[in-house]
Amino acid sequence: MQKLILDTNIIVSALISNSIPTKILYELVLPQKVKTCLSDEIFSEYVAVMNREKFARYANFKINADIVLSKLREISAFYKTDRKIEILTDTSDNKFLELAAVSSADYLVTGNILDFLITEFEYTQILTPREYWDKFDPRK
Repeated sequence: MQKLILDTNIIVSALISNSIPTKILYELVLPQKVKTCLSDEIFSEYVAVMNREKFARYANFKINADIVLSKLREISAFYKTDRKIEILTDTSDNKFLELAAVSSADYLVTGNILDFLITEFEYTQILTPREYWDKFDPRK
């Protein structure tokens, strides 16, 4: 089964818009057509970001975020990262590469093209949601 890492911005986008991140989350991740890789550090970031006050303006955001986070905690493979990687300019994003290294994930999906200037890290391809969906669209 394909192993996938989702940047936090993918979860947020999936919850506030009807977009490709929404399709990735609800058509692939939650029905477990892919295996989601997580670390405690990334899951903590998910929780912190989903609880930001600025998202309260979106109808049912908090309720939907809680449901998605609970399901992700249940279905994801959690990895302990044991290697510090310092490649990205935004050092807080290096934790995604650390997870990629330990999980050997197939893909890291991110909308953050300003900080993720690399397209591959070890065994993991780094793709935008559109690139990933075009490559993996299950309807094809």
